[in-house]
Amino acid sequence: MQNGHPKHIGIVACSAEGAALCYRTICQEGAGFLGPHAHPEISLHSHSLADYVDCLTRGDLQGVGELMLLSANKLAGIGADFLICPDNTVHQAFSWVEPRSPRPWLHIAQVVAAEAAARGFRRLGLAGTRWLVDSAVYPDKLAALGLQCVRPDTAERMATNRVIIDELVYGVFKPEGIACFQQVFARLKSEGCDAVILGCTEIPLIMSDANSPLPTLDSTRLLARAALRWATIGDRQWLKTAGS
Repeated sequence: MQNGHPKHIGIVACSAEGAALCYRTICQEGAGFLGPHAHPEISLHSHSLADYVDCLTRGDLQGVGELMLLSANKLAGIGADFLICPDNTVHQAFSWVEPRSPRPWLHIAQVVAAEAAARGFRRLGLAGTRWLVDSAVYPDKLAALGLQCVRPDTAERMATNRVIIDELVYGVFKPEGIACFQQVFARLKSEGCDAVILGCTEIPLIMSDANSPLPTLDSTRLLARAALRWATIGDRQWLKTAGS
């Protein structure tokens, strides 16, 4: 809180569905901190998703970072106090972004890792785009807390990536897509995973504890709730448990 007012949250958006879920969660759950119908000030900026996908396809993480920084600077310019990005994949560019950012950030994988540790999980399956699953974004943050990360195999990565990129980012939710994730999660359970990270911000739109063979860690809502705590009660202490 600043002078009795919540901090202004800046959302660096990437895909529409994930950003919308994050925004809705902050608005809906803000009342629990601030009273009926209340939530912190929120601003959101988004480039075209195609710009991010083009950079990711070419392996241009610096390009991804530049897009994030352009959004960050615009959000800082209209008063955002801190920043979040409800997209796991683009956090591959975070080491490029953070030192040059005009405002501090919450890191989505740190938020999820802290929650996993708090709930006593030790061996986490990871679901997300092929770019995210192939990256060190989650293994590094989990390892900092002594947690293991188990990735889907190559065929599973391609199958879930197709559902995300061809369906979920467009707001298309099919029973076949749900079944695909359920099958992958069941196999991760057979490998000894005690929970699964929904490491694409659209996956929570079709998967949850209600239909998953494993307990789920919803990266989108966890990030939104962490942003709410920071904005309303100044709570960033939990980040220390995630290595910051």
